[in-house]
Amino acid sequence: MLFSSIPFLYYFLPCVLFLYFLLPKKAGNIILLIFSLIFYGWGEPRYLILMIISVSLGYVFGLLIEKHRGQKSAKTYMIISVGISLSFLLYFKYADFFITNFNNITGLSLKLLRVSLPIGISFYTFQIISYTIDVYRGDVAARKNPLTLALYVAMFPQLIAGPIVRYADVEKQLDNRIISFEKMSLGIRRFVIGLSKKVLIANVLGELCDTFTSSSDLSILYFWFYALCASLQIYFDFSGYSDMAIGLGKIFGFDFLENFDYPFISKSITEFWRRWHMSLGSWFRDYVYIPLGGNRVSPTRHIFNIFAVWFLTGFWHGADWNFIVWGVYFAVLLLIEKNFFKEKLENSTVTGRLYVIIFVLISFVIFNAASLSQASEYIRYMFGLGGIPLISKEFVYYFKSYFIIFITALIGSTPVVKNLIGKLRNNNAMDKVLNALEPVILITLFILSTAYIVDGSFNPFLYFRF
Repeated sequence: MLFSSIPFLYYFLPCVLFLYFLLPKKAGNIILLIFSLIFYGWGEPRYLILMIISVSLGYVFGLLIEKHRGQKSAKTYMIISVGISLSFLLYFKYADFFITNFNNITGLSLKLLRVSLPIGISFYTFQIISYTIDVYRGDVAARKNPLTLALYVAMFPQLIAGPIVRYADVEKQLDNRIISFEKMSLGIRRFVIGLSKKVLIANVLGELCDTFTSSSDLSILYFWFYALCASLQIYFDFSGYSDMAIGLGKIFGFDFLENFDYPFISKSITEFWRRWHMSLGSWFRDYVYIPLGGNRVSPTRHIFNIFAVWFLTGFWHGADWNFIVWGVYFAVLLLIEKNFFKEKLENSTVTGRLYVIIFVLISFVIFNAASLSQASEYIRYMFGLGGIPLISKEFVYYFKSYFIIFITALIGSTPVVKNLIGKLRNNNAMDKVLNALEPVILITLFILSTAYIVDGSFNPFLYFRF
């Protein structure tokens, strides 16, 4: 079930909201857990058992780790727990990738398992791993109530699309959270904005990208236009879902951390990754990079640590070589940047931002490609190495046709509108006008999004790849 679908918006969500606020407050967690399991089972009924097993094992090992804290057995339990969680992820997400590459290397023809990818397994696996590691470190206490731990992992707002929520960040909220009209209003606003970003911008740009990939009238500018639109589609899809998750969390009383912070205004790749998919970046920093020694090691080991983290970051995104190359690509950029010109970039706004845009666009061509050969071909064409013209009729046609949505996406990827509204709210008269207009704007956006969902057939779910 997608957030951007009629069943969710008009059936599932109204039902859970009605019961959540109708029944006593102490029943809130049970209501959320039941509906979260329904939400997951709606799309993956056979893998619901897998998630329940994963949560149950995390619960048991959390208790064992806490019981034996300070003893060698605690570390053993932690390693076993992490190993089991990763084994589930490796089997269901990467088994056929490993078999395919083994066949390519050896010349054998081992049969592929054809295992379908359970929705959200990359997200909930990382949450369970972070929980057991944090219990081992003594950062949090093991949860005694298994249903509450299950709610933390399975909570439908962030279950299949993130952000990756740390147990430490919601531990207290699982037991006692503030629910207020103001918080609900903020949550509704955030959800509608996220829905609009996903449906009215990301989906439309996705249609254009699909048109491009089937085109025969290609040109250099058309390739760059595609790269821009593909990057913006990924951004608005990811950040839109994060906005919806954060908004739903607030409606139910939870405060999830931010996941995107206008990454395209960055002046360095380092800054870009402080602003892009922040929950994933911080997860790899705290559970991979720092345990490996971070930057407090020899230069050679530091290079290894960087490559290890970014190899895994790329691999987390999907079982294809283009994702691995995408991750290693950023490792190379970050190492060069940190050692040679990071300060110069950040002190030069124009140069820094131009540099980020060019290299990020190239990265998302790799990320979005069906194969490495396609990515290589696209990049060659972008730099005029494919013998195609600078401009084509089809590029001109689609640039004109999508100009308004394209410019809207460019502006929306920056904090221009946010900053403008902030300045207007400093004026009492304008603040009252904005307060009066906000409900009208949100209702209009919601109606437009609904109309697009009903009339449009293009509503891809990028997280199926993860």
